Amino acid sequence: MTGWLEWLRDAARRKPVALVSVLATEGSAPRGAGTRMLVTAGTLQGTIGGGKLEYNAVEQARAILGLRPGSWRIQDYPLGPLLGQCCGGRVRLLVEHVDPAALDWLEGADADSVLVSSLGESGIVRTLAPDAAPGSVSARGERPGPGAVLCERIGEPSRPLYLFGAGHVGQAVVRHASALPFRLAWFDTRAEQETIDGVTLVATEAIETCVAEAPAEAAIVIMTHDHALDYRLTIAALSRNPVAFVGLIGSATKKARFLSRLRQDGLADEVIARLTCPIGIPGLKGKEPDVIAIATLAQLLQLSGAR
Repeated sequence: MTGWLEWLRDAARRKPVALVSVLATEGSAPRGAGTRMLVTAGTLQGTIGGGKLEYNAVEQARAILGLRPGSWRIQDYPLGPLLGQCCGGRVRLLVEHVDPAALDWLEGADADSVLVSSLGESGIVRTLAPDAAPGSVSARGERPGPGAVLCERIGEPSRPLYLFGAGHVGQAVVRHASALPFRLAWFDTRAEQETIDGVTLVATEAIETCVAEAPAEAAIVIMTHDHALDYRLTIAALSRNPVAFVGLIGSATKKARFLSRLRQDGLADEVIARLTCPIGIPGLKGKEPDVIAIATLAQLLQLSGAR
């Protein structure tokens, strides 16, 4: 949901651009609040769901390009009666002619930023306010007008992902996680892995300190090159205050051996039950690194709770 930031950085200073933002939805709608699409005279980047809703929104966006930069309007679309779509929901859109002189807020904006948009007669003033509380906009009732202030988190809250191991599967996890709502902390103990972009080299004797530093909302995923190191990380992750997820790559045999050792080392059954092994959503049989990585990331995306 944050690709539009890069599109905006790339396009808005070079040519006239309209930005279409989904402010609110109700009922069944093709995309949710926060979805955005960039429209120029001849191109589109992103989608708000396709169909007649998007067709009409693109028409509105190209019409607003004929007005001065900073111009904006809010449009409401009841998807059933107005557009003949079977969804039956409602969508409230903000359509604006982007003012290239008002893009300073883009510096430093990312998925975790809270964006405050003040709607004015002459344009929209935007700032990043990390301490602001994101609000909500209704898809019904009076449309926000000049003087209204909209406060939103730009992307989904990112879950800290503490990944141990930079082998083939670890590298596949990182490749596929790049566009997902995770904040990666990636560790390995092997000197030859230090050249891999994003890997933090940690001394073997200090690896448990990385586990201890993970915040409570973190997912800890263990897939190192060494079973003994995997065990040290597993017992460290289960012995600390609980985190959102502790996952271990492994076969049924590896799982049985680890569970037996954890009990011998004094961990209670309710603590051991926090371990997920094998990792990944069930039902996928492939053992290729990309298959394991995608199955694991899908499992992490299912996690609930604060991030």
